[in-house]
Amino acid sequence: MQHGMGEHSRKDARRGAAADLAEGRYARVERERRFLLARVPAPGAVTVARRITDRYVEGTRLRLRRVERLDTGECTYKLTQKVPAPPGTPAATQGLVTNLYLSEQEYTRLLAALPGPELTKTRLSVPPLGVDVFEGPLHGLVLAEAEFETAEDAETFVPPPGYVAELTDDRHFTGGHLVRTAREELRDDLAGYGVALP
Repeated sequence: MQHGMGEHSRKDARRGAAADLAEGRYARVERERRFLLARVPAPGAVTVARRITDRYVEGTRLRLRRVERLDTGECTYKLTQKVPAPPGTPAATQGLVTNLYLSEQEYTRLLAALPGPELTKTRLSVPPLGVDVFEGPLHGLVLAEAEFETAEDAETFVPPPGYVAELTDDRHFTGGHLVRTAREELRDDLAGYGVALP
């Protein structure tokens, strides 16, 4: 009886796809796992809170980001390119990411020149997780992410207690998709995981 691609062949294919993602002088491989949470973490668990505004530049793989630390008001600005991983890559390997840090003046000029939809969220540091609490049409969505240096670290990571579902494989919950998601669509997507929006 033939079962198609064997386990070793699948592993070889995944390794081959991952090998296509060679880190360069500026780009690094982004590895992360994503989880849906039913509620915002308790304030006592949060070490730092930051407000993030992302603009996804129309027709590109670029993201313009403003990050404000809520306790100090300190801001950082970045222009990021994300190149998705090819099909067959292990789910935690998201692709290649390149960051360029900007001055406030550079950010303001690019913001005026580069159109695109925006997404706003508060990121709560709850080590080892970053927990994103979304605003606007995405209000009520709470996602946790963990980032990893190696594929082995990603595979052996123990998910946070009380998580609803792992969404690493669900592209509906990536920033590039969420920024264009209407509230009714989000309501339908979350219903599939047994979560209701407020």
